[in-house]
Amino acid sequence: MIRKKLALLCPKLSRYYMFIMMFTLVFCICSPNVYAAADIWTKAHELIVSIYNSIVGISTVLAALMSAISVLGAKMSNNQHKVDQAWDWLRRIWIAWAIINGIGAFISWVTPLFDGLHTLT
Repeated sequence: MIRKKLALLCPKLSRYYMFIMMFTLVFCICSPNVYAAADIWTKAHELIVSIYNSIVGISTVLAALMSAISVLGAKMSNNQHKVDQAWDWLRRIWIAWAIINGIGAFISWVTPLFDGLHTLT
């Protein structure tokens, strides 16, 4: 009984085997080779630097725009209270911009101090 089933399956078995082997060979030949450009820490550092540079650029443009609006509001207002509020907003804008840029300066100053501390000796 088993021999009859095996005899019926054998002609098809060689075709299936040949099809599977050809598919595996074509898959291996057509798959692209992937090589890592650098380790994960280098890529993470590059990503953080590019994101921070984008944030600093956007914050600089927005700070300049909002400073101009604040100065115009102060110069065109007739009410002393509104003029004082405009100058307070200008001060807040400059302080926020200095803090955002100061974070990057602080990190670039502190990073060399921790260089080499991630390994055990």
